[in-house]
Amino acid sequence: MKILIVEDDLKISSFLKKGLEEENYNIDCTYDGQEALYLIQTNFYDVILLDIMIPTIDGIELCKKIREEGINTPIIMLTAKSTIEDKVVGLNEGANDYLTKPFSFEELLARIHVQLRSGKSLNNIIKIADLELDIDKKTVSRAKNSIELTSKEYILLEYLMINKDKIVTENMINNSLWDMDDTTASNIVTVYMYRVRTKIDKNYDKKLIHTIRGMGYKMSEKI
Repeated sequence: MKILIVEDDLKISSFLKKGLEEENYNIDCTYDGQEALYLIQTNFYDVILLDIMIPTIDGIELCKKIREEGINTPIIMLTAKSTIEDKVVGLNEGANDYLTKPFSFEELLARIHVQLRSGKSLNNIIKIADLELDIDKKTVSRAKNSIELTSKEYILLEYLMINKDKIVTENMINNSLWDMDDTTASNIVTVYMYRVRTKIDKNYDKKLIHTIRGMGYKMSEKI
């Protein structure tokens, strides 16, 4: 899952980035509205955390522009403004939720989980054949055997399982999963796909991750 943080307070942005990465989310950060709009137009995000008081384009106007372009990514407003009027304005321009600073990190996580589930109708547990992934606990097992994954291996597997029976291209994986700092490695998808396959499929007769020549990858029990 990939989240964009739009926050010009570097301490808050750094704190949120570190905490969310520890929860196995991939994070992009920006500090002004104009750059945020560009990133949202050119990348896929599962959730946007959007501060109101940001330079170039303020959060309310940015939210409005995002919705005018038909982008339905869940937006959680983060702001020091706490009046009912401020909240109503943000929600009326298309925000999905609203958190007033200061807030607890646990509350933010809960709000993010709500948006992810409402947007993708995710169950807590995803199963494909005898492979099982628990989204809340961030655990993976196959045939009841626990499988240890790194954070990036986990998010790649989760992405494949959410898109069961669908072809996902390397470009889709790059845009959806890796943060901007990872794009320098041209073979990053190949490297992590190999690692995940080794842990998920190597010791089992039934293979679940398939290469679709010239197109990408598919997770399925049918092939």
